[in-house]
Amino acid sequence: MLAFNITQFFLSLNHQLLPCIINKVRLDHKISTFFKDYLIGRKTKYLWNNFLSPFCSINIGVGQRSALSSILSALYLSPIFHIFEKCLKILKIPILIISFIDDGLFISQNKSISHSNINLFCSYNVMSSLLMRFGLIVEHGKTEVFHFSRLQRTFNPPPLDLSTIEGPILLPKNS
Repeated sequence: MLAFNITQFFLSLNHQLLPCIINKVRLDHKISTFFKDYLIGRKTKYLWNNFLSPFCSINIGVGQRSALSSILSALYLSPIFHIFEKCLKILKIPILIISFIDDGLFISQNKSISHSNINLFCSYNVMSSLLMRFGLIVEHGKTEVFHFSRLQRTFNPPPLDLSTIEGPILLPKNS
């Protein structure tokens, strides 16, 4: 299993792209308009006693603890995962992906650790490049690899070397 994190996920979202994604999945136009108004070109004024300020921009985007953050992140990541699945199908890489807002897990199940490492390496490479095209970056320093075994003896799997794709050399965590 390989776990990774997306750097500054909510701050890095392309707020112009999100309404396009919402339109692409054919949600009601009112929903797209709501999110466009919620994310893009927001302004406010302040009233203090008799003083009324001029309009000022408050493009704060998607806040990490916002009630809408998990919904918006799922919508934003859905085309990335769709493209990712197609790429893996073409490459015949049997990987399962699980996402937790700005974290992801690749799970490779194989009797051979070297095959699992190859599958995880390829998946990580494809996902990193897809995320980059969508304006998101994998936080390589937080990437971890775990190997699980049913063996009843000492289990010492090899590291996963991601250095050729600008990632770290991952020493498997004890599991």
